[in-house]
Amino acid sequence: MAYKNFETQAVRIAASSSDQREHSAPIYLSSSFVFDSAEQARQLFADELPGNIYSRYANPNTSDLIEKVCAAEGTESGVTTASGMAAMFGSMASLLHQGDHILASRSLFGSTHQLLTRIFPRWGITHSYGDISDIVNWEKLLQPNTKMIFIETPSNPGLEIIDLEYIANFANAHNLILVVDNCFATPYLQQPARWGAHIVTHSATKFIDGQGRVLGGLILGKKDLIDEVQFFMRHTGPSLSPFNAWVLAKSMETLAVRMDRHCENAFAVASYFEGNTEVERVRYPFLPSHPQYQLAKKQMRHGGGIITLTLKGGLSRAKKFIDELKMISVTANLGDSRSIITHPASTTHSKLTEEERERVGILNGLVRLSVGLEHVDDIIQDIEQALGKSKN
Repeated sequence: MAYKNFETQAVRIAASSSDQREHSAPIYLSSSFVFDSAEQARQLFADELPGNIYSRYANPNTSDLIEKVCAAEGTESGVTTASGMAAMFGSMASLLHQGDHILASRSLFGSTHQLLTRIFPRWGITHSYGDISDIVNWEKLLQPNTKMIFIETPSNPGLEIIDLEYIANFANAHNLILVVDNCFATPYLQQPARWGAHIVTHSATKFIDGQGRVLGGLILGKKDLIDEVQFFMRHTGPSLSPFNAWVLAKSMETLAVRMDRHCENAFAVASYFEGNTEVERVRYPFLPSHPQYQLAKKQMRHGGGIITLTLKGGLSRAKKFIDELKMISVTANLGDSRSIITHPASTTHSKLTEEERERVGILNGLVRLSVGLEHVDDIIQDIEQALGKSKN
């Protein structure tokens, strides 16, 4: 049965129950599956018959997760991976060959940047970076061997927004594969495939899990492309465990209600501290002061659960501020039910040069706040007190 609304889809789309008539999907902790005959085994390996063979290929729990997220994203097919970075790597490596060129937005997560600058060049795959603020001139960056565009929107950590409709039309006009990392927005807030993206990726570790429990990644998109991705991932092996897939599939059922609260809290925190004398800049997609505010409103349901604060006093002030926080966690994650603070310049994006960080707005005074599900008054109080104590 097809369901019209996101929340109902997320709750009601589920793997078929077994002969035990369970209401909640079981965990299929099995590395392999039994065949009825040698001929059935041959048919399954030859893709003549659907079914499970080996959990590196597929498992009822990973299939359940894929079905839920494909319905949410509006994509035809998908592959699960062991982590978000496995999804980023697989979405590119499976579709590119030696000599190909990637056009990417300059504003990317630090590890994705490392893939482009240090890993793929080993195999003769090159890249060029385009500035989000200058997207209409990206055509000048195209090369005869350009095959793919890779972007994040909103970007990590600068929260820059790319016009998905424009970039999809651009990709189609030049016969390029458009890959969109949708991690910050989640399938609830934004569906890049509906704007024309060919591949959508996620670190499911973040908001999709939502409680900091498991690692996981997703590659979703058009079936012909996903078939190529699936072949690559099956034979290179970055498989998602059945247990993690089960956790993530259950988490999808609460994604909408959690994201509503994340967004409500994040907007309240961003609004409260905008104009604070100790903060140079607050960045949040649904604040009217955001440079791409109208675009964010066009393609996102809400503004997301991430804000950035650029503090007066640079690195030393940012470190003092973080150390003075009492409730907000200092940890290398985001999208948790608990609020989390990170200093990107010295952690997630520390491998970038200072010039590279400056070009995408990752200043030494910038902190990234993943706003959790605590009461917003408690979040604001913790930040306010830490700002005051870090002033001297």
